[in-house]
Amino acid sequence: MSYHIGLVEDDKNIQNIVSAYFEKEGYEVTVIGSAEEGWEVWKSNPPDMWILDIMLPGMDGYEFCKRIRMESEVPIIIISAKDDEIDKILGLELGGDDYLTKPFSPRELVARVKRLFKRTAYRAPKRSQNDDRLKIGQLLIYLEERRIFWDGTEYEITTKEYDMLLLFAENPNRAFSREELLMKIWGNDYFGSDRAVDDLVKRIRKKIPDIPLETVWGYGYRLRKEED
Repeated sequence: MSYHIGLVEDDKNIQNIVSAYFEKEGYEVTVIGSAEEGWEVWKSNPPDMWILDIMLPGMDGYEFCKRIRMESEVPIIIISAKDDEIDKILGLELGGDDYLTKPFSPRELVARVKRLFKRTAYRAPKRSQNDDRLKIGQLLIYLEERRIFWDGTEYEITTKEYDMLLLFAENPNRAFSREELLMKIWGNDYFGSDRAVDDLVKRIRKKIPDIPLETVWGYGYRLRKEED
């Protein structure tokens, strides 16, 4: 299978080098100079993966990533000269699957793309066609639509918030360590700190105050199963 990659980058040198490496690997590459143009490509010829710069003219990469995530779970790799931890966390929490700091090796980027394609091809849980709902106490998840309800009220959530809630709902009462959560939600090639886990839990608790997402002190977190 030949994958289609959308490269959103306004630096001509990076455009030429990265696209050449991917074409050599057999990928189809669409080179895009702005997020606005990327949005048009998304509507007309959507890629199988986005490689997305943050600092773009007009709409920035964060906003573009957020918009894509509202419509699709297509893999996104963020490339950016911003190397502060908060920038990486923001990019990942808005829906990025990976974050690579400039300057980077094109070979490393190719390797990350291959790993991400492999990971996303198998990360979805296998379920029967009729099993579209998962209910744990007051938490109700519509799997195909990726919608979250608590006590009958729907909540708008990010990709990572959904992934964490689904993991906990599939394993009620089980305690996960921070390291496990990093690996299962961000992937084993994520190089950030486990602070990302704590920040994600805080956001979920703020959105859904009554959810029994408990801290296991010195270890991690668990979702306590309550009676319906």
